[in-house]
Amino acid sequence: MTSTRIAAAAMCALAAAALVPATASASQQTRGSVVAVHPVSTMDVQQVGTYLRHWGLDASRVRFGVDAKQVIYRTVDAHGVPTTASSLVVVPRNDDRSPRQVTWLHGTTAYRGSVASVRDGNDRAAAVLFAAAGHLTTAPDYLGLGAGPGPHPYVDAPSTVTASVDALRATGELAAQQGRRPDRRVFVTGHSQGGHATMALGQALQRGADQRLRLGGLAPVAGPMKPSLLVAKGANDEIANSVAYLAYWTVAWNRVHHLYDDPAEAFRDPSIVRLFDGEHRNEDIFPHLPRTVAELFTESYLARVKHPTGVLRAKLDEADRYCDWRPRVPVTIYSSTGDRDTLIETSEYCDERLERHHARSTLVDLGAGVDHAGVPKLALPRILADLDRR
Repeated sequence: MTSTRIAAAAMCALAAAALVPATASASQQTRGSVVAVHPVSTMDVQQVGTYLRHWGLDASRVRFGVDAKQVIYRTVDAHGVPTTASSLVVVPRNDDRSPRQVTWLHGTTAYRGSVASVRDGNDRAAAVLFAAAGHLTTAPDYLGLGAGPGPHPYVDAPSTVTASVDALRATGELAAQQGRRPDRRVFVTGHSQGGHATMALGQALQRGADQRLRLGGLAPVAGPMKPSLLVAKGANDEIANSVAYLAYWTVAWNRVHHLYDDPAEAFRDPSIVRLFDGEHRNEDIFPHLPRTVAELFTESYLARVKHPTGVLRAKLDEADRYCDWRPRVPVTIYSSTGDRDTLIETSEYCDERLERHHARSTLVDLGAGVDHAGVPKLALPRILADLDRR
């Protein structure tokens, strides 16, 4: 059903990324240009249906088989330095020369091998779902994940946007090689971290991040739409997995915003930092984490998290503002009262901010019995149905 060459493709991709010279010419460093393409999976219609049902997704809208590829492309890192990143691109096996476009933005992932272009899982299944309905689908791995070098700047919206815009450019180049000219409109959706990124990428597309692309719609799913609220609640262990989220967030934001000089200033056990290097799986990380945030952070750093000032305050305020604009397209926000990770309160905040800007926003509560991981299972068929009606 699916290709068995995923691991080999990932190794080839890493090699290709390593071959990018630091002194490459401007033409070689064009953002979004394709470095390499590796086959991931090919499925016919029947295989797609079986595959989607395996991942708990509604297969009733499957119309086409799909070809999935890992695309390595040029972009810039969180500091604007040229680098490479990877993305999964799933192409419907049909004759449509101008397919509509969807981008799926994934949730929190600490291990570089867990993303859609490398490993089978929920995010790859989401991308296949859209492609099997006829939509050319891009699922960026973000910086530092998949075949991308370096660490991942977790919940850093600006660098997530640049990597995602460049992934869409790479998809356009790949499509052109196949004789396709995709619809300029891009429907943007994503889960968890990807829900927050959905609003950030949507804003960038509407503001003209690439003149060849237009925003076609927005559907954030269970996103941390007000990061400052989640950090405050997490500091008091009031959200699920608060220790893991805050540890990852602190390590990643220190790399971008310099929150401390020495890990010992922030962590009671400074060796925790090494767990978030992109090479450790969840099963390698969680056994080494303490039970509570008070046991994770030093007393002085926890006080800073609870009462942020300076650069930390400024960057949290910035992260909170990605719902503070007026999209020219409808926005449907999916969440659930049963979500104890990102909390429906943050989705309500986003809905309220959008309505203040007179946007067409709808908040869908999928219910108290639906946890964080369960939201996309229910939301994705609705998103696809809504997309197909447009």
